Amino acid sequence: MNKSSFASAFLLVLLFPRSPAAIPQQRTVAGYEMTTYYVVLLYRGPNWTPQATPETERLQEAHLANIRKMAAEGKLIVAGPFTDDGKLRGMFVFTVGSLEEAKALAEADPAVKAGRLEPEGHPWFAAKGIRVDQAPKSSQ
Repeated sequence: MNKSSFASAFLLVLLFPRSPAAIPQQRTVAGYEMTTYYVVLLYRGPNWTPQATPETERLQEAHLANIRKMAAEGKLIVAGPFTDDGKLRGMFVFTVGSLEEAKALAEADPAVKAGRLEPEGHPWFAAKGIRVDQAPKSSQ
């Protein structure tokens, strides 16, 4: 292993410890203020179907309303679908106190409760302050 490869591997070990419990809530790395977010990946659930029905449309509206609610509460900072039509359908990125809280929020989502989506949560150590601002409201 050359010095460059060793340095890269060492930096990865410092940035990404093996145990989620070992990940600090906040610290500065390479000049960036870092924090722990919680990512929930949403997979096709046992009741997922590609067909649009009044029930699936109702569930999708309830799912979107829940996303807006969690964002308004300051718990959800990013959400969206994957567009490749695979088993992985979308994701949430939460800024909450624990992985358990993030999982509970995801499990309360109407699409998850209905079995259309199945959540899988992970801690994610990234730059502090990431967010998506809502588009300005049209004055029309």
